[in-house]
Amino acid sequence: MSPEAKKVRVLVVDDSALMRKLIPQMLEADSSIEVVGTAMDGTFCLKKIEELKPNVVTLDLEMPGMNGIDTLKEIMRRHPLPVIVVSSHSTEGASVTLKALGLGAFDFVSKPRDASAHMAETATELIAKIKAAVDGKVVRPESARATVTRPEKIVAAKFAPAPSKLVAIGISTGGPQALEFLLAQLPPDFPGAIVIVQHMPEGFTEMFARRLDEVSALRVKEAQSGDLLQAGSVLICPGSRHMKVKRMTRGDVVVLNDEVRVNGHRPSVDVLFNSVAEEFGSQAVAALMTGMGDDGAEGLGAVKNAGGMTIAQSEESCVVFGMPKAAIERGYAKRVVALDVLSATLQALCGRRNEDRGERGSAGKSVGAGL
Repeated sequence: MSPEAKKVRVLVVDDSALMRKLIPQMLEADSSIEVVGTAMDGTFCLKKIEELKPNVVTLDLEMPGMNGIDTLKEIMRRHPLPVIVVSSHSTEGASVTLKALGLGAFDFVSKPRDASAHMAETATELIAKIKAAVDGKVVRPESARATVTRPEKIVAAKFAPAPSKLVAIGISTGGPQALEFLLAQLPPDFPGAIVIVQHMPEGFTEMFARRLDEVSALRVKEAQSGDLLQAGSVLICPGSRHMKVKRMTRGDVVVLNDEVRVNGHRPSVDVLFNSVAEEFGSQAVAALMTGMGDDGAEGLGAVKNAGGMTIAQSEESCVVFGMPKAAIERGYAKRVVALDVLSATLQALCGRRNEDRGERGSAGKSVGAGL
């Protein structure tokens, strides 16, 4: 780092004295990050934000006194800073972490179950997310969440119709808010099947799928091997597994595996998109949404080459533009679409019944040939 470059100022908030020591040690490995202070609870955190003016806050959610959720609400109200949640791996930890993301937290990392064995891996992830947070957008929850009552769902028939298209979505940082917004806008008679890889660790995706199911008129669940791809269904890849699709005579299904990480990820968007290209070709729609890194870019290219429709989320509507940008720069995205019109785009492409034909022209801007 050049001497004149400004360091990223980080405030570490955790009620554990051990974590207040370990997290700064992890971050010292990167010369572009400076830990400017630590705080043991929410009250101290808010005082230190005033005094130290950090660029990013790492926040433990399970603290005595003012807990992490209340602290996050106050940070978002007073000083909308990027907050990275440092979460426990428990069911309760997953639940409160997803709540924090809904309230505007930038992203999260899980505390390693075995600190000595996985500290380096956690450090690498935390450093990358802190750097992304500085360049990313702070999402105000009211702008990300659709205001919906619990929607009416169409009960799945025993022999549900085959989907008109397969929609595959790859997403990472900023994904929970973006997917809530998107899925809440799709109608219960949406004729496509949707498969999603969201970068998220094991133990979080089942609860995440349940949360999405509550806001969506579609049926959303964490995928299991052998689940059928049905119209109006959404399957979320489980954390720490890869997901592929397979066409079979009894119906098209998803297949999960535990193969090695791809692009540093399991689940990997590239693994899903490559199988979608191979199995569905021109019957596929692949969308690469907000997230850091370039996982999914080459897979999007494979879908394009197989004759499918490829979409990248627009820069202005992404929390982090990394994944869509990588695909756009390589020429793999046929359309660049803002989050607020992605629902209309997918409905037009999948042939929603009684659709407004005028939607097609405004659903997204063309960035390449073949439209």
